[in-house]
Amino acid sequence: MATNNRPLSPHLQVYRPQLTSMLSILHRLTGVALAIGTLLLVWWLIAAASGPDAYATAQGFIGSILGRLLLLGWTFALFYHLANGIRHLAWDIGWGFELPTAYTTGWLVVIVSIVLTLVSWVGGYAALGG
Repeated sequence: MATNNRPLSPHLQVYRPQLTSMLSILHRLTGVALAIGTLLLVWWLIAAASGPDAYATAQGFIGSILGRLLLLGWTFALFYHLANGIRHLAWDIGWGFELPTAYTTGWLVVIVSIVLTLVSWVGGYAALGG
């Protein structure tokens, strides 16, 4: 059997982390977080349909510190994945590949995600009177 002497493609051990690579990794992670977080939503919906005891249990967890932190992370993941998905759509039509534009839109995605997360949480608490 002949051995293949082709050079290996450089990987994460070779390259310094850059904004574009970190945003790409974060996009994948937020996609996974959204899928897992949806299980929490499904549990809450099933509990609501199952009766007061099941709902109280689910609501108790979701209202706990851990539950709220998970919801906060899920909210950020939702807005990040949405904003970065729109950025990817712009790339699909051929816009935004220039390095300065890629960095500007990358930072814009991060800022928009944080702002939308904060606005939705502040608005949610304000609507609840808290």
